Amino acid sequence: MDAIVTIPARPGPIDLDLAHTALVIIDMQRDFLLPGGFGETLGNDVGQLQRVVEPLTGLLAAAREAGMLVVHTREGHLPDLSDCPPAKLNRGAPSKRIGDPGAFGRILIRGEYGHDIIDELAPTADEVVIDKPGKGAFHATDLGAVLATRGITQLLITGVTTEVCVHTTTREANDRGYECVVVSDCVGSYFPEFHRVGLEMVVAQGGIFGWTAPSDALIAVLTEQAATSPSAPIS
Repeated sequence: MDAIVTIPARPGPIDLDLAHTALVIIDMQRDFLLPGGFGETLGNDVGQLQRVVEPLTGLLAAAREAGMLVVHTREGHLPDLSDCPPAKLNRGAPSKRIGDPGAFGRILIRGEYGHDIIDELAPTADEVVIDKPGKGAFHATDLGAVLATRGITQLLITGVTTEVCVHTTTREANDRGYECVVVSDCVGSYFPEFHRVGLEMVVAQGGIFGWTAPSDALIAVLTEQAATSPSAPIS
C-alpha cells in the first residue's frame, strides 16, 4: 500500500512510510505519573508529566484508527529484584527505593498496580507491551525482534521521561538503524529545562538522533489515512 506522507518536523521534513512505522509509548505508568507514586516520592512535580496525557491520548486514538502498530513499554523488575543491578537499586538517597512498599504496591515491581500503565492509555488486547528492566526499551527485551517481524523501520517515540527513557530508547533505536521521530508534546520530564534540552539534542547537528514533530501534524496524516483506507489497516 502506498502510505508515504511528509511530516513537517525539525530539523527538516521527514517522509514517513506509515506501513512500516510504529508508535512507541514509553513508561506511562502510575508509579511515575500519579500523585503519591514513586516519581512524587523522589520530590518531583508529577503534573509536569501529566501534561503529556491529553495530546498522547489523541495521537494514540489516531494511530489505532489508522491501524498502526502500537508498542507500550513499562519499566520494572522481577519481585526478587534479580534483574535490578545495585547501581540502579542504590542510586541517590530517595525516600523510597525500587521494591519498597509504595502507595500503589511495591515500587516498579511487575504485576503491581503502580507498575501498570495509566487508565487513559491502557493497551488494548492486540497491542504490544514490552516489560523492560532498564532505561532503554531494547535492552534485555524482545522489542527488536517484534519490530523486525513487523517490518518496522520508523518509530514515533512518545512517553516519559524526555531525558532518560525516551532519550535512551531513541539513541538505542538510532544505533540500530531506525528513523525516529520524537513527538515533542507527547514526551515529558519532571524538569522543563531537561525536556527542552532533550529535544534540542535529538535534532542537533542536522538530526543526530532523529526528528521532532508536534502531535497535531501526525494526527492529521493518520486521520486522513484512516478516512481514505478505512478497511485496510496500515500494519
